[in-house]
Amino acid sequence: MIPIRPVDASGKLLQTSSARTVVTAPDAARAANAYLQPGTLNLTTLPPLSLYVHYPWCVKKCPYCDFNSHENKEAFSEEAYLDALRADLESALPLIWGRKIYTVFIGGGTPSLLSAAGLDRLMSDIRTLLPLDGAAEITMEANPGTFESEKFKSYRASGVNRLSIGIQSFNARHLQALGRIHDGAEAHRAVEIAHRHFDNFNLDLMYALPGQTLAQAQADVAAAIAASAPHLSLYHLTLEPNTYFAKFPPQLPDDDASADMQQMIEEMTAAAGYGHYEVSAYAQPKRAARHNLNYWQFGDYLGIGAGAHSKLSFPHRIVRQSRFKQPKSYLEHMAAGSAVQEEVEIARGELGFEFMLNALRLTAGFEVNQFSERTGLPISSVEQALDAAEAKGLLIRDHKTIAPSSLGQRFLNDLQQLFLLD
Repeated sequence: MIPIRPVDASGKLLQTSSARTVVTAPDAARAANAYLQPGTLNLTTLPPLSLYVHYPWCVKKCPYCDFNSHENKEAFSEEAYLDALRADLESALPLIWGRKIYTVFIGGGTPSLLSAAGLDRLMSDIRTLLPLDGAAEITMEANPGTFESEKFKSYRASGVNRLSIGIQSFNARHLQALGRIHDGAEAHRAVEIAHRHFDNFNLDLMYALPGQTLAQAQADVAAAIAASAPHLSLYHLTLEPNTYFAKFPPQLPDDDASADMQQMIEEMTAAAGYGHYEVSAYAQPKRAARHNLNYWQFGDYLGIGAGAHSKLSFPHRIVRQSRFKQPKSYLEHMAAGSAVQEEVEIARGELGFEFMLNALRLTAGFEVNQFSERTGLPISSVEQALDAAEAKGLLIRDHKTIAPSSLGQRFLNDLQQLFLLD
């Protein structure tokens, strides 16, 4: 089955709404037939390229987490994993030769478990092997339970210029329910340390938590805004398959309560000067996440590390890769010469659908000519779906841009499904 929500370089499903829609293989086949055009794919220019680096270990696996993360129950060699990352990057160089890297994202897992020396070595290897843009955005995920001021000062000196901090909540009871290793005081301390060493960072928070009231959700958002974070990511908690919460579901707020929380978030962030530019992303002026924007604009990304995903464009084809997920398996296969578990070429008939799954997440939509630039297809290949979406009030467009309407943003899954034409 093909998930309707797109996957980023870490393999994470990117949230659209609290509801999940799944497209079956026959639907995908119909979409392929609908978009299928004779001729060879021809990309006149290649999209911007990003690098994703996955660090797979955590102190503790959270009960809601479906990411490729593993509790560090067995001793592992930081040096051995860094060796594998360098070898992984070296093996991928022929696929991206000559292309500049505009953003880097070090995710996990908990990459802030890396030693200062380990992170410095990683950044040195990246700079040695890749042409980094002079203004590259370099983000590192960090959890409050791992914050040490001097270590983060060293991270900044090594070249990391943006943090993404997994706060999730400032409420001690909710943090405990989520299985987090930090408390509210540590969350506030992490923000203080981030301000001390970084001028650009994101706070991740969740809402619709077990037992959470509207007032409690409002207090979390107020605390995040008071922290003067340049960027906020505010996610509705969902019960993902193959997680502890999926097996033992907690009592969550109902749909009406969740909708009230979403409305509150919209109002509070807007009043504080944050622009809601993507499903779950809110940013102060000029602080949108450039790395994530590249995903949503159907740009290219090379993913290295256990379980990392890649999307790479060539003049006549676009391919996806995935690395082995289990750290031990990844290390073994990388030692044998390649950690790539799967590589597939995206069928021409699927490109229009995939583009829309990403680009329609953006509240401002996309420029019409970007569709052809990133897919090699004419915009006419999705004209029937565009007409249907516009007729339902889910889409607005002119000769320059195509964007989801406010209704389309609320019912994004429905809008995306329209591109699965019979």
